Amino acid sequence: MFFRNTPIPLTPGIVIHVLASRLRRLPPSCGPVRLVGVDGHAGSGKSTFSGQLAAALDDAPVLHLDDIATHEELFAWTERLLREVVEPLARGEVAHYRPYDWRTRHFGPARALPPEPVVLVEGVGAGRRALRPHLARLLWMEVPNEEAWTRGRARDGEEQRAFWAEWVAAERGHFAEDPSRPFADLLVRQGTEGYEVLQGPAGASGPDQGLTHSDGSSAVC
Repeated sequence: MFFRNTPIPLTPGIVIHVLASRLRRLPPSCGPVRLVGVDGHAGSGKSTFSGQLAAALDDAPVLHLDDIATHEELFAWTERLLREVVEPLARGEVAHYRPYDWRTRHFGPARALPPEPVVLVEGVGAGRRALRPHLARLLWMEVPNEEAWTRGRARDGEEQRAFWAEWVAAERGHFAEDPSRPFADLLVRQGTEGYEVLQGPAGASGPDQGLTHSDGSSAVC
């Protein structure tokens, strides 16, 4: 089982390190790569969690879907992601994509994404149906939408108020048509003393069956 179902004392950060160890042992899902999706509502803490998980994976590459989406394509970026990232990784090649600058509204210079043993894909829509066949695991940040959006608005400030109004409507529409949470193998909850990783809807009968534990590290939104 992914974790034991009997509570034991935990040292800071052990949950993320145990999770990282389990992810390394998974069969490759995209060529030689174990592609791991981290999805959830905007403002749910995906970037922070993914950064900590990547560090536990010896600085595994992280693809931020904020670099793929644009003002004109908040969610209509599937074909570009598959063409620029997934297909090269599936061939065992270095992928190249151009990160989008949300302030200048232009794509920047090409950035390389190597086919490392584990690559994280972090962002709203990481668990969309077109990407799920290429994922070794899908993680969902278990934060209610309104709570996550409130965090996001507070983080981005008044200058992004109009954008958030557009974003919330677009995100609602996306998840209504292409939900991720029902297909999550694991749910990630953030507490006052770290993270909990719990069995997800899609993991009920899979190899990750069993309850998980929280760690004792400090958590940041």
